[in-house]
Amino acid sequence: MVKPIIAPSLLAGDFANLGCDCHRMFDCGSDWVHLDVMDGHFVPNITMGPPIISSLRKSVPRDELNPGKFFFDCHMMVSNPEQWVPEIANAGGDQYTFHYESTKNPLNLVKLIKENGMKAACAIKPGTNVDVLFDLAPHLDMALIMTVEPGFGGQKFMANMMPKVEELRKRFPNLNIQVDGGLGKGTVEIAAEAGANVIVAGTSVFKATDPSQMIEYLRNEVQKNLVKRGIDE
Repeated sequence: MVKPIIAPSLLAGDFANLGCDCHRMFDCGSDWVHLDVMDGHFVPNITMGPPIISSLRKSVPRDELNPGKFFFDCHMMVSNPEQWVPEIANAGGDQYTFHYESTKNPLNLVKLIKENGMKAACAIKPGTNVDVLFDLAPHLDMALIMTVEPGFGGQKFMANMMPKVEELRKRFPNLNIQVDGGLGKGTVEIAAEAGANVIVAGTSVFKATDPSQMIEYLRNEVQKNLVKRGIDE
């Protein structure tokens, strides 16, 4: 059983006010915040790293009475992802999503992530076949299907990635399946119907007149499709 999870991407926020934006997203009803870490090598862009995540965690501390609240979903678009596991854990990351394309031994990396007290997730680029996740998925907390090329926000949603989501959902009905890139009204419906339950949304939430209404819309679209499949919590 899975539940709808909405994770606004701070990549679409104001980098001079990330702490405020983080609080605002949680106040608007988001389940997680999505933190895009880019190294300028694995992808042609540079964003935040452990020092910024550490500062955000100080601004938005974990709620000891409600584990899982104020969840930091760290999407690691980096080469040598093994190097950054302890750093992200110490900075306050809750989930570490590495790219399958960036490591030679994904299973060992999953073990390392969990040894450092984080949930482990694996992402694949649009050009990577979904079958690379089949043996790994039983060890994962989440799989991420990229619906844009990783590296920049504001790209157009690639609907032709949805068969990957459908295949994963068919094989792993209780796995968190995330989609990232171009999600909002007009595209979340497609992703939800394919079986995605974790929605990363940047521009559509941050530029919305009422972000809370957009988050509610995204959640409702996911929920009704999970109910239709009979896999909602």
